[in-house]
Amino acid sequence: MREDRQRLDKWLWFARFAKTRTLAAKMVTGGHVRLNGQRTDNAAKAVAVGDVLTIALPRSTLVVRIEDLGQRRGPAPEARLLYLDLSRDNGALVSAPDNG
Repeated sequence: MREDRQRLDKWLWFARFAKTRTLAAKMVTGGHVRLNGQRTDNAAKAVAVGDVLTIALPRSTLVVRIEDLGQRRGPAPEARLLYLDLSRDNGALVSAPDNG
């Protein structure tokens, strides 16, 4: 795989959305992950910086943009640097109203 790409299941594991890489692969094959708005069931699908993932978790749905691919599964503060959470109500998806 190219250096600027990484397997989807591996990235989910590095970013701590799954406890094991096997569980990350099951999330993908179970249809709980969308890549750039398209449902994927291929755990080996390549992801890159800038891709947007929609992840259906048991009690919530997250929308994240990949900011870095990571080199290892590190501690939680390091894992949070791998993505930007777009599902929070921070206005990242909506432009400001035009008052003029």
